[in-house]
Amino acid sequence: MKKILFLALMLPFAAYAAVGHVKLDKAPIDYGDAVSIQRGARVFVNYCLNCHSAQYMRYNGLMALGLTEQQIRDNLLFGPGKVGDTMTVATRAGDAKEWFGVVPPDLSVIARSRGADWLYTYLRSYYRDDETATGWNNLVFPNVGMPHVLWELQGQQMLEVKEEDGPHGKHSVTTLVLDQPGTLSANEYNRLAADLVNYLVFMGEPQRASRVRIGYMVLIAVGVLFVLFYLLKREYWKDVH
Repeated sequence: MKKILFLALMLPFAAYAAVGHVKLDKAPIDYGDAVSIQRGARVFVNYCLNCHSAQYMRYNGLMALGLTEQQIRDNLLFGPGKVGDTMTVATRAGDAKEWFGVVPPDLSVIARSRGADWLYTYLRSYYRDDETATGWNNLVFPNVGMPHVLWELQGQQMLEVKEEDGPHGKHSVTTLVLDQPGTLSANEYNRLAADLVNYLVFMGEPQRASRVRIGYMVLIAVGVLFVLFYLLKREYWKDVH
């Protein structure tokens, strides 16, 4: 029983160690950049929503970014759905499991689960691998089951391993090299990945901006009350001493 408990406690650390050798890049996201989040929503709807649902997010939740219902209907809602519907996929779970071997996970809170830096690095770490079923692999998520759906934009990367001299002898250095360019430049694709991650972060907590704004207002109100109460205290006690 003690061994089972120990393994259960150490499992998350073992999972972290499995990808710990990959240095995560800092995701250049901005929670207050509504335009970036809008672009990310467009990427999500066009490339991710075909297989991955976001059942805890409604289309009209994007109105918090300044979009109107008509803009959402014209640019982000495809098919006969309504603006108040959740972001679900038409594929049945049974069919998805038969086709892909596993049901693609819901992405509503993937940014809160994985973290923005992990997602940003993951989206930029795909490379060609003929030994996998899909022909793709990923440095951050080895033997990932999902193919690189953005490869036409980024291009095809190849894994390159070099031997370099170090203070403790030779060691292997793994890098990704662009073998075939895509329709976007490296900077353009990095910005697209950042926009997508920005949207995924927003989707995980759509009310974050409002919550932060209310928090600042509360702090300001508490500060004003503190000053007023301090002045009142001085006025009340000035004759006592």
